[in-house]
Amino acid sequence: MHEEHARIEVPWAVAPRPSGLMRILRDSVDYPRAREQLGFSKVRQMFKMNVPMCLRRPPSVSILVLLLPTMYVAGEMHRLRISGAAPRTGNAEAHREFGLQPPCGKDPIPAYPRLDEPAAVKAGSASEFGRDWNPPVCTGWSAVGFTTLVATAARFRHTAGADGLLGQVGAISKLKGVRYWSTTHKRWQTLIEDAYALRDERSGERRGDFTPEEMKEGKELFFEQADNLTGKGVYRMKVAKASSDELIVNVENVSTMYYHHIPAVHPGEMQSVYFLERESDNVWRYYGMVRTGKSANRLIAGNESSAVNRAVAFYRHFVGIPTDQEPPAAR
Repeated sequence: MHEEHARIEVPWAVAPRPSGLMRILRDSVDYPRAREQLGFSKVRQMFKMNVPMCLRRPPSVSILVLLLPTMYVAGEMHRLRISGAAPRTGNAEAHREFGLQPPCGKDPIPAYPRLDEPAAVKAGSASEFGRDWNPPVCTGWSAVGFTTLVATAARFRHTAGADGLLGQVGAISKLKGVRYWSTTHKRWQTLIEDAYALRDERSGERRGDFTPEEMKEGKELFFEQADNLTGKGVYRMKVAKASSDELIVNVENVSTMYYHHIPAVHPGEMQSVYFLERESDNVWRYYGMVRTGKSANRLIAGNESSAVNRAVAFYRHFVGIPTDQEPPAAR
């Protein structure tokens, strides 16, 4: 869905002509988000008084760092909206009203598409639900709220059984080279630049990929991954359930992740959970939910279309679809 967002009229005439970079800031302001975060009067005052003062001399890096999170430079204005009242409790009915429901004894939302159809993807609206959303108990998450939240549902063919799927999830080194469609740059880009399993959380010692025999129910494993936005980060992977017909795997960051040396995502703020259920001998159902915490820096976590494409890239990787196969989930 494309939304037309109102733009603030900034009195640039009272200041020297802005530089090219500041013109980008001027033309990229997401007015509804700024108004929501600061209030109308503060936003108006900021643009009438503070911004022209910043332009009396070339903007420094420190000024831009302060301005960008407040103004939210929206590289893409694509928004996938979910309607309904904000849930205040963690029960299943509240999550169905919200519009996202993992397969926790209930029909999932989004629903599983038919076999061989593209994955169904939905994103939660942070402006409507992000502050108070309570995760379903079956996700294993406890933190309230989100900056981005994306759910992906699909059916896929798989003949190697649960052990084959565990082997695919545990093959951390194969994440290297996973690609996604960048809605900012309008091209396919490498999402995961490097990935490898670790012997433990703290030593940083590399090891070979995890085997299905190691990935027992309740087991915690650690790996390091470098993506194209926040660089290297250490992750914990927990096998919450492992049977011949059902797998549940949780992943979350255990190290702080940085964007140009600025802390962007703190431990536990980048989480994903994957539900894999056998439907028949050779058909499985996939439901994945990916969350960034509500305290994550919006410079890296504010673009819902990018979050959708990243989530779909991991789905494609796990089920054996080329990650850069046309078309992307969001342009």
